[in-house]
Amino acid sequence: MPDTTLPLSGLKVVEFTHMVMGPVVGLILADLGAEVIKVEPPGGDNTRRLTGSGAGYFPMYNRNKRSVCVDTKSAEGRAVAQRLCARADIVIENFRPGAMDKLGLGYAELSASNPGLIYCSLKGFLPGPYQHRTALDEVTQMMGGLAYMTGLPGKPMRAGASVIDVTGGMFGVIAILAALEQRHRTGKGQQVQSALFETTGFLVGQHMAQNAVTGKPLQPMSVRTSAWAVYDIFDTADEGQQLFVGVVSDTQWRLFCAAFGFTDFAADRGLDSNVARVARRDEILPAIRACFLTLGKQALMDRLEHTGLPFAPIARPEDLFSDPQMNAGGLIEVTLADGKTARLPALPMAFGEQRLGLHHELPTAGQDMAAVLAECGYDTEAVEVLLRKGVVTQD
Repeated sequence: MPDTTLPLSGLKVVEFTHMVMGPVVGLILADLGAEVIKVEPPGGDNTRRLTGSGAGYFPMYNRNKRSVCVDTKSAEGRAVAQRLCARADIVIENFRPGAMDKLGLGYAELSASNPGLIYCSLKGFLPGPYQHRTALDEVTQMMGGLAYMTGLPGKPMRAGASVIDVTGGMFGVIAILAALEQRHRTGKGQQVQSALFETTGFLVGQHMAQNAVTGKPLQPMSVRTSAWAVYDIFDTADEGQQLFVGVVSDTQWRLFCAAFGFTDFAADRGLDSNVARVARRDEILPAIRACFLTLGKQALMDRLEHTGLPFAPIARPEDLFSDPQMNAGGLIEVTLADGKTARLPALPMAFGEQRLGLHHELPTAGQDMAAVLAECGYDTEAVEVLLRKGVVTQD
């Protein structure tokens, strides 16, 4: 049963999505308490069957949702989908431009009978010259400059997660919540959009601003001139074990020197300012590297934590399963398709002391079909007819 204490409890959402960007929107709304009905094609969303780097898409982004499988290419299936949307507060879709309109499930048709509807479209591009292009997270990372900033000179590299899909989905949620607030005042819904390319542009905006301020060509982050003298990855005495350490203020510099016995650096008035330290990085960093090589990783972390300086071990994603901070409410246990369980990240937010959890397991394809159709007014006989015709399916 839905938790009526959650922030978005009572909102009804119908989700026509696949892959990452669209499902992220539904996930966030569902975790926050909205009732999210995921409309899948007969047999289920193809994302369920991805392997390799896509194997985690469905389990990560589809908890707390209900599932129905509907053949929206048939007239009867479209009628089912339209009835679902007629009682919805929010519809989410991330298919190619025009696809939902052809199915009679576009904003113009659905809002005619549901004027309060908020319709969120997730696309590759917002309206403009590129709006009909097909886009992917990686495509827009390349054309938006993020891959250039992430990689080595001459070797652009996508970020190590679907950052544009996920962030674009977050912007979609922001737009939905803003439209909901506006609906409170006007009583009217509207269509809102979020897109991969413009999301990429927003994320590299700091670099665009840097270029505007300095007038200098941008260098990839891997070879940039750092804004701080100590802001790097360092080896430790433990073979293969590294730490990132940052010293980003003059106060932190004094603490750092005291913690690690750099009395000469502390006494050198020419190193009192960050600008001066950056100019003498070639002098400072070799001494720091040599010092850190005499300390084991844990001993180094303990000293840095005691001093209050920014640091981080170099971790892999799977290391987060056992991370104490993540295990203090940051992981949600879900049951995977094979019956195994996995503890996956919760939304990174808290309401007072409350973290958001699981109130609906990952659904099998069409798992909630009978209950959802009954809620839409279909009696048992009508559901049986739709099942026999293959208009709707369930595992």
